[in-house]
Amino acid sequence: MSVAAVNRLLLSGQYATILSVVKGFRNGAVYGAKVRFPHSLVMSFLFKRESPKDMAKGILEATFTHSKNLAMFVFLYKSLTSLMAWLQSEKVEFHSFMAAFVGGYLVFGRYNKVNEQINLYLLSRILYGLAKLGVQKGYIPKPKHDTFPFFAAIVWGVVLWMFEYHKDTLQPSLKSSMTYLYHDSNQWNSFKNFLIYNK
Repeated sequence: MSVAAVNRLLLSGQYATILSVVKGFRNGAVYGAKVRFPHSLVMSFLFKRESPKDMAKGILEATFTHSKNLAMFVFLYKSLTSLMAWLQSEKVEFHSFMAAFVGGYLVFGRYNKVNEQINLYLLSRILYGLAKLGVQKGYIPKPKHDTFPFFAAIVWGVVLWMFEYHKDTLQPSLKSSMTYLYHDSNQWNSFKNFLIYNK
């Protein structure tokens, strides 16, 4: 099949639903790799004390897991929403929740560090979004003043209290970051490990 024939097929709209599922899978794989690779690279160099080979292996495994899981989730979500819309002859708001519920259970329901981080990231965005939605729908009174400073104060107050007194309840990468910032800064025995590198 020539490039021109493929382009005609893509632009025809004939298989738009199936093609959008395929492209969603592709975009999930690419986005997962783009997000996870730099994150894993930076976190490994900052906090891990392993051989370069072990660090590279960990970075590539985390990148592959994130990329694969996001690709599979997008594939399932788009497939299921399309199937439900076809079965009901219309797109219904509930379809999004059900498709994502099934995909979330099957793909992101398996415990691993990558899935834990993704789920926690989404939870914070959901809580913030639900508060805004509550204001938009009138369930929560619209604030008369900027509430963002109070939001920041509560978030930071709670997380530092948890870190200082209930550290075992925090996610490991957050715990590592906070240990570096707040506890490792209490230790030194020379100028070198005071200012140049951490003890």
